Amino acid sequence: MVNKTILISGIHGFVGSQISPLLNSDYIIYGLDIINKSNNDIVETIHWDSLERVPKCDIVLHLAGKAHSVPRTAAEEQVFYDVNLGLTKKLCAGLEKSGIPKSFVFVSTVAVYGLEAGENITEESPLLGNTPYALSKIQAEQFLTEWCSKHNVILTILRPSLIARPNPPGNLGAMIQGIKTGKYLNIGGGKASKSVLMVQDIANLIPLVADKGGVYNICDSNHPSFSELENVICKQLSKSSVISIPLFIASLIAKVGDLLGSRAPINSVKLSKITNSLSFSNAKAKRELRWQPLDVIENFMIN
Repeated sequence: MVNKTILISGIHGFVGSQISPLLNSDYIIYGLDIINKSNNDIVETIHWDSLERVPKCDIVLHLAGKAHSVPRTAAEEQVFYDVNLGLTKKLCAGLEKSGIPKSFVFVSTVAVYGLEAGENITEESPLLGNTPYALSKIQAEQFLTEWCSKHNVILTILRPSLIARPNPPGNLGAMIQGIKTGKYLNIGGGKASKSVLMVQDIANLIPLVADKGGVYNICDSNHPSFSELENVICKQLSKSSVISIPLFIASLIAKVGDLLGSRAPINSVKLSKITNSLSFSNAKAKRELRWQPLDVIENFMIN
């Protein structure tokens, strides 16, 4: 049987570099990125400026996007829209010329819900995200919904939670670095839980969603606490534990941070994120796709 073809945008990025090797045995892969280099058995990566060279593929997996930064200026805010929405439109325009795929899988984010706290948030929740990151992803979802309907393409929107992979960027990377350097503090026992997803699960989901479509939250079923994640990281770094401080002391430090502004390592907003649980329901994906996510605590390797 001839393998299906798949075009992966952002193939050398945070997610693409991890999952493309996992898909290589089941699909003929074509890469799309701003970086021109080979990726394992992938012979060529097509540059975004050469979309006319993209062959018609059965599946498009759209991973390219901008995240893991806080914009400080209007120009930096605009970059989120230029990348997350602009590149989506550019990709679809290129596909109209090279060939419409049967299936389009878009990796969005749970940030579209705009929530800082809550438990078992479902796909039915309103999209209230108002950051440039969230809004640009919402707009990309809306554009793709219309475009795929117009061109009779099966659309899957995956909304991952915090993604775990070796040497992660973002908040998880900051936690690892803080524990490594002794600058990380456990606050109030680290009881707050967060939804996390092993990066491999995105690859595992592709054959399940390609012919089905739909919108799915994707995350581990167990929603590990900060304390559980700390223990996993400490064990791999051969560290006994992290420094722990009571919540009331952290609250006082955060109030000082509010006065210091952006220079402060912690403020009330950051403290709220650390001490409030935020979890998402993966019940729809498990029920409709018969998908069983990997357990983060058992599978997360920091490097």
